[in-house]
Amino acid sequence: MGALTLGLIAAFSWGVHDTMVRYISQKVGVFRSLFPVLLTGTLVTTILAFALDTGSMTGQARVMALLSGLVFGVTGVSFFAALAIGPVRVVAPVVASFPILSVAWAVANGQSVTMLQWLAVLVIVGGCGFAAMSSADEEAAPPTLRAVLWSVLAAVGFALSFALGQLSVADGTELTAIAIARVGAVGVVVLIALILRKPVLPVRSALPILLAMGLLDAIAIGAVMVAGNYAYPAFASVGASIFGVLTIIFASIFLKEPVTRSQWMGIVIVFVAIGYLAL
Repeated sequence: MGALTLGLIAAFSWGVHDTMVRYISQKVGVFRSLFPVLLTGTLVTTILAFALDTGSMTGQARVMALLSGLVFGVTGVSFFAALAIGPVRVVAPVVASFPILSVAWAVANGQSVTMLQWLAVLVIVGGCGFAAMSSADEEAAPPTLRAVLWSVLAAVGFALSFALGQLSVADGTELTAIAIARVGAVGVVVLIALILRKPVLPVRSALPILLAMGLLDAIAIGAVMVAGNYAYPAFASVGASIFGVLTIIFASIFLKEPVTRSQWMGIVIVFVAIGYLAL
């Protein structure tokens, strides 16, 4: 299993997760969905860390994991805020550009990436954006500067959070690093909710779906962080970025949302580029 495969596992988990969000979004607000989702993943990974982790983490690794979680908490709020303001066709392409930052960070730190690999990354990001922009959902709301700014913050946040998380993992301590990161994310979301005086406890009827979303989110975050133990860890971010494309596919299957011919074209382009990186 390589970093790209872990990224695809993350994309699949987030794709199912986001399909559930579309189903329940009318019932649950930003903080009432983020908090239980993050808390569920935190409890699961903490229990598994105590039971399965065999190594010991350095102080620096713990700090990196905590910073990763703090950044991810802010990123989650930014992403949901962007979706609440601007149409998906504007928000999704900006947020999906974060792998470019991840690969650029890897190159800056001495990782060798060929021109063809760079081209494949750009094709994947562009294909994700094209599929989102070709949405069959004709949204009348025009893009706003606030939506774009929140989207940019989310894109930078995803790239930074994943980079810090990958630096924090080592053999035998992956689950501990993920648990620490999630504690940081939960703390940030609760703090922001308190400042804004927003409720965080979900309605009881939404709990089963939110708990399932929490497990999927934990799997996704864990997969991207564990990629830090493999060659080309930045490719995990590239693979994970196609979660939006998978959401379109899952929504068409389970929620009967229409998919345009242009979207299918973007989806095919994305998977051809993914196939090249997997070679």
